[in-house]
Amino acid sequence: MKKILWIIVVILFVGFVVAQFFQPEKNNAEITADHILRQETIPENVQVILKNACLDCHSNTTDYLWFHHIAPVSWMINDHIVNGKDELNLSEWGQSDVFSKMDMLDEMCEEVEDGNMPLKSYRTIHTKARLSEEEKKILCDWSEKLTQELMAASVN
Repeated sequence: MKKILWIIVVILFVGFVVAQFFQPEKNNAEITADHILRQETIPENVQVILKNACLDCHSNTTDYLWFHHIAPVSWMINDHIVNGKDELNLSEWGQSDVFSKMDMLDEMCEEVEDGNMPLKSYRTIHTKARLSEEEKKILCDWSEKLTQELMAASVN
């Protein structure tokens, strides 16, 4: 019985080591002119909220922690990033038309207010991403203001 247990432990350890050689591509592109931080004038407090709670999964630049480089955590993180960017990629903000931007802002506020974003698994590890009611209000007020500005600019 001990021999079988020992063999299982060795196989699991070897499997873990081998898995480290199969890492997903990192999401660490440069911030371009299309990025929302370059396209819009965003108050500092909103920038902090976006950086702490949104941009790791919803842009082309992720701030990886040490354990994000260890499989299978790296695979889970990559999945979150790929899915997040499919829903909303703030690095491609400048490529969107004004109506898409307004929809994105509305959806961003709604997801944050409903507690769906940031994901619970992200908030568990990233304590700065745990948005207070005040921070949620700040983000939603800003998104509403920017929506109005975009609408006014599109009319002119």
